[in-house]
Amino acid sequence: MADLPVSRVTQGRPFLNVGIDFGGPFSYKTGPRRNSPIDKCYMALFICMATKCIHLELVSSLSTAAFIAALDRFVGRRGLPHCIFSDNGTNFRGASSYLENIQRFLRESHPEITKHLLTQGVTWSFIPPSAPNFGGLWEAGIKSAKHHLNHVLHEQALNFEEFTTLLVRIEAILNSRPLCSLSSSPTDGIDYLSPGHFLTGAPLLARPDHEDVGSPLTVHQRWKLISQASNCFWKKWSRDYINTQMQRSKWTKSSHQLQVGDVVLIQAQATPPQAWPLGRIISLLPGKDQVVRVVGVRTQQGELIRPVSKLVPLPVS
Repeated sequence: MADLPVSRVTQGRPFLNVGIDFGGPFSYKTGPRRNSPIDKCYMALFICMATKCIHLELVSSLSTAAFIAALDRFVGRRGLPHCIFSDNGTNFRGASSYLENIQRFLRESHPEITKHLLTQGVTWSFIPPSAPNFGGLWEAGIKSAKHHLNHVLHEQALNFEEFTTLLVRIEAILNSRPLCSLSSSPTDGIDYLSPGHFLTGAPLLARPDHEDVGSPLTVHQRWKLISQASNCFWKKWSRDYINTQMQRSKWTKSSHQLQVGDVVLIQAQATPPQAWPLGRIISLLPGKDQVVRVVGVRTQQGELIRPVSKLVPLPVS
């Protein structure tokens, strides 16, 4: 396997090198009234190539002016990037029509956007044709975001301000995901590194609000709709993220064994994944066949004995 690109390993501030992708179209209401006309909008996604920080912008249309405005908002809040990467339109020749529209927009707008970026010393690079793996970082980082956003919204159309607020809350959720342990020493405290550390120096900890299940939504309760949508997104996204970390080969071959010092999330009954406690493995308890199925774990509340099936190892690479 070849080395990672320079943009993936260059030390610097967040969003020095970014990848861009689009999601949509999504439906939104053009006004606050119930019978306000419905229009389409899109989601521009910026991901830092080194820290995996994510920035979301709501874009009113697939026009050069709308995208440049979103890009300027991103630059104003996150700083001027050195290089921007995006997919090549030919990657989506066999895709659905809305993806073709997005990529056609990128191709046709490329000269004007490039001119705008060059005035600020920014370069924009397309990945090679028929090489979607070159954009694997942003594809993996935002695939679940786009997928679950559709599930959260269902047929409910938010107005532009509500949609913008929901995207910002989703952005905080994605930037709160654990990347790796902060320390490899078994004697150190238990904590994890998240993209939020690079933005604010600490996890954003965008946990869901208290759910008010029985209250119906009315014109005066639009804020509850946003809270419920972001809560639903968090549950769906965190469940899928945890599942990706728990995938193990079954019956056919042995999986990677946990080791003393590994940092893990401990599943807790009737508790959402974002509230699961962190622990560090302090002992292995193999069975008669020398396969480790139970381990000792130290948490902030004390030491526990747990089966490995209830532990989720944090990514450490």
